[in-house]
Amino acid sequence: MELKKADLVQRFIAVVIDSIIVSLVTAIIPVLGGLIGFAYTLCKDGVMYEILKKDEWKNKSIGKKLMDLEVVNFSGERVDLAVSAKRNIPLAIGNIIMVIPILGWIIGGLVGVVFGLIELFFVFTDENGRRLGDRWANTQVIQVNAADKEGDSSEGTDKL
Repeated sequence: MELKKADLVQRFIAVVIDSIIVSLVTAIIPVLGGLIGFAYTLCKDGVMYEILKKDEWKNKSIGKKLMDLEVVNFSGERVDLAVSAKRNIPLAIGNIIMVIPILGWIIGGLVGVVFGLIELFFVFTDENGRRLGDRWANTQVIQVNAADKEGDSSEGTDKL
C-alpha cells in the first residue's frame, strides 16, 4: 500500500483547528486549562479513540479527522497515547512551560515558536512531510483516501 503524503494546506488547517481547541480551553479555565491544553497537544492523535472507542477516530486528532488526515505508525500498530505523546512532544513543550505565570508565558511562547519553526522546516523539506516528532515516533501524516472510505462502507451493501 502506497502512502499519500498529507496535503500541506489540509495539514495546516488541522493544526489550526487543534490549536483553537487548546487556546479556548486555556483561556476559559486558568492554569488547569493550560494543563489540559498541554495534555491534548501531547495526546491528540490517540485521545479521541481512547474516549470514544470508534474506529473512525483511530490515529486522528479532531483537526485531522475534520481534514481527512491520519497518522500512520510504521510499526503497523494503532497510534496510542504513548506514540502520540512521542510524536507531539516538540509541539507540547512550550505549552507546559506556559503554565508558569508571567515568565513562563514569555519563555514558553518563545520555546513553542522555536520548536514550531523547526517542525515546519521538516514538514516542508522532508519528501514525506515527516517532522522531527514523526521521526522520533516512526510515524507520518497521510491523506485519507475518500474513495477507499466509500469503498469500505459500500462493499457490504453491494452484496445485499
